[in-house]
Amino acid sequence: MSEPLLYLLSALLLSGVTAVLFWPDKGLFPRWQEARQLNERVFSEDALKHIHKCEMKGQHPTIESIAGALGRNLNQTANLLTEMQDDNLLQIESGAIRLTPQGRDSALHIIRAHRLWERYLAEETGYSEAEWHGQADRYEHRLTPEEADRLALQLGNPTHDPHGDPIPTASGDVVLHGGEPLTTLPLDTPARIVHIEDEPDVVYAQLIAEGLHPGMPVRVMESSPQRVRFWANGDEHVLAPIVASNISVRPLPAETPPPEPSGEKLTNIKLGETAVVTRISPACRGAERRRFLDLGILPGTQITTEMRSPSGEPTAYQIRGALIALRSDQANLIYVERGAA
Repeated sequence: MSEPLLYLLSALLLSGVTAVLFWPDKGLFPRWQEARQLNERVFSEDALKHIHKCEMKGQHPTIESIAGALGRNLNQTANLLTEMQDDNLLQIESGAIRLTPQGRDSALHIIRAHRLWERYLAEETGYSEAEWHGQADRYEHRLTPEEADRLALQLGNPTHDPHGDPIPTASGDVVLHGGEPLTTLPLDTPARIVHIEDEPDVVYAQLIAEGLHPGMPVRVMESSPQRVRFWANGDEHVLAPIVASNISVRPLPAETPPPEPSGEKLTNIKLGETAVVTRISPACRGAERRRFLDLGILPGTQITTEMRSPSGEPTAYQIRGALIALRSDQANLIYVERGAA
């Protein structure tokens, strides 16, 4: 191969590599830089959320607490906070970390986007309750204020997310749930659950497993350092105090006690028995609730337990002339009365 041709091929190869690496918008380096900037913005917005949460609880955020929330080391967190201070998002004076008005507005937007997205997942999708928080954590950073406003309008401008946390308006106003920890509720006092804390994940998973959710009537029967025993929506629950404290309730006036839930769970109906639907649990949301409605599972609908799989799951029910298979976790969301006409 001649030397001029070799130089030409080398130049073409170098040009090609340069284009792959540095081509505007699509090159590897611009894409890496864009991803790095997005990653740093996510860290910054998560830090704003943590600081705002501390301020709302009357606590003082520290570099250590922020580093723990972000999963970063102290040096990385210190550099991030310095950049955020330069961007006028926060102030650091004598070790005290406070949000500026601009930082507070940014924090409220992220919180608004997160809670709106959780509400959307609960009402419009088939995601399970255990997935709402993690999905919203990932998507909250993508919603612009304009997109958040459109989503709020689509959902009917809700004031609270599925857990009972207030959703800030576009102007930053919130409607507080006004609850108190279940552990402080006097014995035998009628109340209603207004908030379920979704952090930490381990505690939240236990509350989900108990089937607890905002709107449930509740009454504490026993409270001690070892356990809290209470009735919620007709079922007895026993939780450790540290878990029960993640449930917020609001006492009801004595003259308006919570109505006793009607019926029993469909899973209690034996083979060959017929019952009538009285209600669908409020815990049934989104795609699952729409499926029940499409199947005609409404108050007044007769349901007969026809057959059960040898393994115990699923059970086949006669509903409006059709044989429908339901798992026990689905049937537990349907309340019925035996012998009702």
